[in-house]
Amino acid sequence: MSPASSALQLLLLLFPLVLNTLGMELMAPTTLYALNGSSIRLSCTFHSCYQVDKKQFSLNWTYQTCQNCTEEMFLQFKLKVVPVELNRFEDRVEFTGNPSKNDMSFTLHNVQLEDAGLYNCYVMNPPDRQKGHGQISLQVLTEEPPERDSTVAVIVGATVGGFLAVVILALVIVKCVRRKKQQRLNTDDQKTEEEGKTDGEGNPEEGMK
Repeated sequence: MSPASSALQLLLLLFPLVLNTLGMELMAPTTLYALNGSSIRLSCTFHSCYQVDKKQFSLNWTYQTCQNCTEEMFLQFKLKVVPVELNRFEDRVEFTGNPSKNDMSFTLHNVQLEDAGLYNCYVMNPPDRQKGHGQISLQVLTEEPPERDSTVAVIVGATVGGFLAVVILALVIVKCVRRKKQQRLNTDDQKTEEEGKTDGEGNPEEGMK
């Protein structure tokens, strides 16, 4: 099967998932590869209809060695970024994101073989009711993989990925616009109802004439 056909099938599989997403849209790579002893940035970004309010916003980064293993928190955001002491990482975790730009990424320095596993990014941005969740599988390599010619696959993959990113962003914008319109309609209906009650009550003095 050609790279183009594979990419098209992937797009058809992912498109319904994109259409069914609600509220916050969180984006994170599913798999990353790091060379033993190097540094790697684990990216976690999100789109929301609401700006980040640091008093309500929350972020948790957790690590687990396998899918069914216990999650260990090592980084969180409560008014500010707070590293959680975890012997596994010591001082090798550095927050390299930007909350004001919806970027919750961090960099892991001096990657070790035992750092391989699953990294979970949890984001809550009220008044969004849905919690964003992204999971990254980190694979640690002892040597660089051999180079291979995958130009076509890279081009197709980049095209599909870019298209999906545009679709997701467009859906978020549409949801935000609809939500604001609904809020305006609710406000107008409430005002009309209050005015109707006021007119119905009338003026007591006029009723006595």
